[in-house]
Amino acid sequence: MMGATVEQFNCAKSQMGTLKKDPGNEAKLKIYALFKQATEGPCNTPKPGMLDFVGKAKWDAWKSLGSVSQEDARQQYVDLIDSLLAPEGPVVAAQPTGRAATFDTLLVSTEDNVTTIRFNRPQKKNAINVEMYNEIIKALEESGKDDSVITVITGSGDFYCSGNDLTNFTKIPEGGMQQMAKDGGELLREFVKAFIDFPKPLIAVINGPAVGVSVTLLGLFEVVYATERATFHTPFSQLGQSPEACSSYTFPKMMGNAKASEMLLFNKKLTATQACAQGLVTEVFPDSSFQTEVATRLKAYAKLPRNSLTLSKQLIRGTEKERLHTVNDQEVERLVERWLSDECMQAIMSFFQAKAKL
Repeated sequence: MMGATVEQFNCAKSQMGTLKKDPGNEAKLKIYALFKQATEGPCNTPKPGMLDFVGKAKWDAWKSLGSVSQEDARQQYVDLIDSLLAPEGPVVAAQPTGRAATFDTLLVSTEDNVTTIRFNRPQKKNAINVEMYNEIIKALEESGKDDSVITVITGSGDFYCSGNDLTNFTKIPEGGMQQMAKDGGELLREFVKAFIDFPKPLIAVINGPAVGVSVTLLGLFEVVYATERATFHTPFSQLGQSPEACSSYTFPKMMGNAKASEMLLFNKKLTATQACAQGLVTEVFPDSSFQTEVATRLKAYAKLPRNSLTLSKQLIRGTEKERLHTVNDQEVERLVERWLSDECMQAIMSFFQAKAKL
């Protein structure tokens, strides 16, 4: 403790006690320790100095796990995150209509020449987990080949979609974080590619708040209808991440660089009316008549000639499709880098800590 005064020592000691007593901090420290143990094994770094009270608290938490195996730490980490994010009350998922359900996280139905893909994880605010990413890719592939005229995407319950399910980051494979980031990047690349290449008119029916990738994808839709209570939020920098779904290209093109930067860099949340004024949303409807009015529009669109709509979309989108694929590749490459950064890891751990039930 060379150079430290008695006052500095007592201050650090007091702060250390506060850090350890706060149940929120305890949860955050446990998340940190289990993550380090799962990815690096037992604590192998020198003990921080007494005045580095935050570093020492982290070191103590990691060191306390002793010889717990990486596999056991992985499982404890997943169990802890699941417990922190458990729903507070029961939410009933929507039931399929039109045709038998063939997916676990979606409801897909075709009626009157309209194929509807409905996110169906209302208990998780329709957050997109790995299974759901794969099922959306499959649903788009099937819808692109069926006899419907248009395809609609919407959500079950009060949310349209709360974006990427951050518990995806808890499923650490045997290859560690590098493998997880690589696999996640390839999945995201194929997911966005499915939207870029979708041949038919794609219509988003935003029935509630939309977050993250569910917002950035909207630049790849032909029409976006929203209820007045919908909001649009892309909190990438808050999570130490970067834009995806071609939004680094489509958003400035739709709303100009300044407005796009407010959303993509500085996490500005838009109301439905603001999103409409900036070109992200086609039209906003009163919540009380939203479903009825939109259904009337969709029914009319579905009566239009199928081939005419498909060929017209090709003309409109064809000139920029190659550009979109390039942007998608660039965004995925940057995101993989971000996922492996300490900055991103700390931001995600802070998110989980904020969700802890204190």
